[in-house]
Amino acid sequence: MKNVLFVCSQNKLRSPTAEQVFANWPRIEVSSAGTNNDAENPISSEQIAWADIIFVMEKIHRTKIQSKYRAALKGKRLICLDIPDNYTFMDPALITVLEAKVPRYL
Repeated sequence: MKNVLFVCSQNKLRSPTAEQVFANWPRIEVSSAGTNNDAENPISSEQIAWADIIFVMEKIHRTKIQSKYRAALKGKRLICLDIPDNYTFMDPALITVLEAKVPRYL
């Protein structure tokens, strides 16, 4: 079983969509978080420790995580999907992009 964490800024649109899209995939557990302090579910060191693979939506998310959790990232895969904040929650276009980019890493 792999633990997969999806991260965006506010944990309102992109990362919760990814969490729902991949929630029923076999052999993975999924969660989501946001890098901003006022995110719906702010990222924590516990989530970093839990995750085997961390998908971030933009380079800024990767930078924030690397600077705050550098030691905790040892042995983790941190993958930037380059998905801009142009989508709504469960937007069909976002789902298409996620389904095209994420599975190759799982």
